[in-house]
Amino acid sequence: MVVLDIMLPDFDGLEVLRRLRAEAGSLPVLFLTAKDSVEDRIAGLTAGGDDYVTKPFSIEEVVLRLRALLRRTGITEASAGANLVVGDLTLDEDTREVFRGGTEITLTATEFELLRFLMRNPRRVLSKTQILDRVWNYDFGGQANIVELYISYLRKKVDAGREPMIHTMRGAGYVLKPAR
Repeated sequence: MVVLDIMLPDFDGLEVLRRLRAEAGSLPVLFLTAKDSVEDRIAGLTAGGDDYVTKPFSIEEVVLRLRALLRRTGITEASAGANLVVGDLTLDEDTREVFRGGTEITLTATEFELLRFLMRNPRRVLSKTQILDRVWNYDFGGQANIVELYISYLRKKVDAGREPMIHTMRGAGYVLKPAR
C-alpha cells in the first residue's frame, strides 16, 4: 500500500502514481494531500488512486480508510487489527460493536468515539481538553461539562453491575484500566 501526496518536490504525485501503476498495477494507493478542490480529487481518482483524503485530516479516519482499502484489495482479512481489547472489554472498530465479558453494549456514536479514545490509551490519564479535542474536535463550542456527561453515560453502560474500568483522576482527567 502507498500513501501519496500530490505535491512533491521533483514531480507531482500523479506522475508517481502513473509510474507505480506501470510497475505494480494492483498496488492500493491513498492520496493524502492539501489539494482539496473537486478537480484535484477527480484528477487523483482518475489517475488511478483508490482513495483521496485532504488535509487537515483525522488520523482515525485515515487508518480506517487504509484498512478498508486493504480489505477491498484482499490484502488483509476484514477483522485484522480492528479490535481494541482492554481487560474483558472489546471494541470492534469496523462493525462498531462493543462487548464486556461477552455481553454486547449498545453505544451512541459519540459514546463509541469516547470509548475508542479511552481504549486506545489504556492506563493513560486523559485530560478533559485532550478528550474534547479528540472526540468533539477543536471547534466544539457546546456545554463545558460535556465530557463529564458522556463519561457518566459510558459508566452506566460499561461499568454497570461490574467492577469499574473508567476512573476519575481528580484534577487530571480520566483513565480506563482493566478490572482486577
